[in-house]
Amino acid sequence: MEFVALVTILAVLEYAVFALLVGLARGRTGVLAPETSGHPEFERYFRVQQNTLERLVIFIPSLWVFSYYVNPLIGAAIGVVFIIARAGYCVGYVKAPEKRKIGYNVGELANNILMLGAIVGSIYSYFY
Repeated sequence: MEFVALVTILAVLEYAVFALLVGLARGRTGVLAPETSGHPEFERYFRVQQNTLERLVIFIPSLWVFSYYVNPLIGAAIGVVFIIARAGYCVGYVKAPEKRKIGYNVGELANNILMLGAIVGSIYSYFY
């Protein structure tokens, strides 16, 4: 489970970096707090951060439950795919919103595998 813990912290660190990028974009574009719109560059960074937060709510519990009931090394590996996909999502979205699709889709696939595995694994363990 050590790798699962490491992947969890790396995902949270990635989110913290996205939050820092939002702050830097806010300063660069002159969008003052508490505004959440006003400049396209800022809005793209802000959406990356917000969407990542929305995905983390699914990712973290699914990662841990999957790892507990199915396999921690496989869970950690899928978690790394999620983290890399989120980085790709960020880079693509900031360049041009339509370039976020691959990162988003790969991240969602990883999330869905973890969630489905967590559900199946926990139900299976109940009966066996």
